[in-house]
Amino acid sequence: MAPAVTGNGPANPGIEVGPIDLATRVDEALHVQAAAFGLSQDEIDVRRHIVLRHLDHPEARALGALTPDGRLVGFVYGLPNDRAHWWSTVVEPYLRATGSDGWLDDSFVITELHVHPDHQQHGIGRTLITAITDAVPQPRSILSAIDRDSPARALYRALGYRDLARQVVFPSAPLPYAVMGAPLPLLRPQG
Repeated sequence: MAPAVTGNGPANPGIEVGPIDLATRVDEALHVQAAAFGLSQDEIDVRRHIVLRHLDHPEARALGALTPDGRLVGFVYGLPNDRAHWWSTVVEPYLRATGSDGWLDDSFVITELHVHPDHQQHGIGRTLITAITDAVPQPRSILSAIDRDSPARALYRALGYRDLARQVVFPSAPLPYAVMGAPLPLLRPQG
C-alpha cells in the first residue's frame, strides 16, 4: 500500500491507496460510485456486469483507497484503450471531428474514478489517478467526464488533461460528456 494520502485539503488520517482485487470488492466499489455519482439500484445492477467484464481484460488495473479498518472509500480502474471497445466506438467520431482520434491509440483509459463524498477534497482522487497512471507503459491517458464544471474536471485539468472533444453523447446517458487526454506522467503540484 502507498502511504497515507495527503492532498490540498485536510488530511484523511490512515487512508491508504494500493492495488485491490476489484472483482471481489465490486459491490463496495459500486456503493462508493452510487454515493459519489447518484446512481439508482438499476444503474448499479447494469454497471456491476460492465465492471466485471472490464476486469476480465488481462491488463486491467485497479487501486483502492482504504480506511484503517479496510473499508473502501475510493477506487480507480482502467485498461489500455482498444478501438474495438464500446466506449471507443462511441467517442471516435467526436474525436475525429476535432482531429484528436489518434488519442485512441496507445492510451490508458481511466474507466472509473470515484471517491465517497465523505472523503472528497482530501487528495484521494488525485492519489488514485496518479498512482494508477504512473504504473502503466502507455505514454498518455484518456477519460470521459460529464461536460460541466465540477471538482472532477478541475482535478483532471490540474493533472494535465485537456478537452479533446465536448458534448459527447453516450446512449442512455442523461448528460453529455467531455473526452479528455493527458500525456503521462500526469502533472504534479508545484512547490
